Amino acid sequence: MEYKLRNMSWSEVAERMKTAKTVILPAGACETYGPHNPLGADILVAKKLSELLAERVNGIVGPCVEVGQSKYFGGFPGTIAISAEALKAVYKDIIASFVKMGFDRFFMVNNHLHNTQPLNEVLEDARIQYGIKYLQVGVWQYLPAVSDHTGMWETPAPHAHASEAQTSVLLYLYPELVDMSKAPNSPSLVEDRWPAIMKSTPWNEITDSGTLGNAQVATAEKGKKAVELMLNEMEDCVKNFLET
Repeated sequence: MEYKLRNMSWSEVAERMKTAKTVILPAGACETYGPHNPLGADILVAKKLSELLAERVNGIVGPCVEVGQSKYFGGFPGTIAISAEALKAVYKDIIASFVKMGFDRFFMVNNHLHNTQPLNEVLEDARIQYGIKYLQVGVWQYLPAVSDHTGMWETPAPHAHASEAQTSVLLYLYPELVDMSKAPNSPSLVEDRWPAIMKSTPWNEITDSGTLGNAQVATAEKGKKAVELMLNEMEDCVKNFLET
């Protein structure tokens, strides 16, 4: 069965609408992800997780905006950044289009931290306007909650940008796009006395590789376990919260 809207004809969509309840919307970014990972890492993972989840819950995967709020990363070549207003405008119209078709359940699979607030605002506005029910997961921020208790990570900061955990997920989902011969062990270039406070420091002043932490210990086996942990809980939440 086809789950991706982009691959369906209009008649196939009409048929899928008879059984599909949830629209899954990927969101990501095009930005530095270390010298070993592709710039589209966030996009790629968001799409693949959305597709795997759709297979489990009989959902439809909608379009993905392949850029995000990445101004912080502009010191590295290849980074493409858009404003929060632009991001919100596109996803607002995407959701409105699905609502017009008759959908009222949405799951935003968002792989970029700086997209979280504007996308949450779009979803909440749609709830108020249309009465939708929604979920949003910030994948990289969600991963610690489902994996840290397992003891699967080796490094002190496995979830740092493009480090052990995220590179492991990419090694599992897209091994052909990861070059482990270039994987760095990159501690921050500056000591942060206030790690919980957001600062105005550009990313290239914190790291010269685009990575924070040790990506060299990443493995596809860790990535597979991480993906399964996330999908199991996401599936349960869709079936027993979103679609009830």
